[in-house]
Amino acid sequence: MHTDNSNEYVPETYVPHVESQGTKEIWRTLTILGILTVVDIVLYFAMPLTGFRNVVFILLGIIKAYYIVASFMHMKHEKVDLAACILVPIILVFGLIAGLLYEGNFWLAS
Repeated sequence: MHTDNSNEYVPETYVPHVESQGTKEIWRTLTILGILTVVDIVLYFAMPLTGFRNVVFILLGIIKAYYIVASFMHMKHEKVDLAACILVPIILVFGLIAGLLYEGNFWLAS
């Protein structure tokens, strides 16, 4: 009687098939975040202390936050409604902060 051992598990020769889990995208995002961070640090020491410097740092921070939320929190793959439920309150909070900062300056003007 002949037995077929082709499907049998042999520990010395078993090599599992490894599938990519999006590591290429993770490395790309990590590279972009690293480059943005290096640019951020270089600009911090190269630019004079002005309002334009603050705007540059805020924009770089928003770009880095977008990449972190989109890639590592998987918001890039979600439906638009869920993304809007998360982003709209954040935008409103930023508007509240901007309004409070603007109104806070009112007491200094008088």
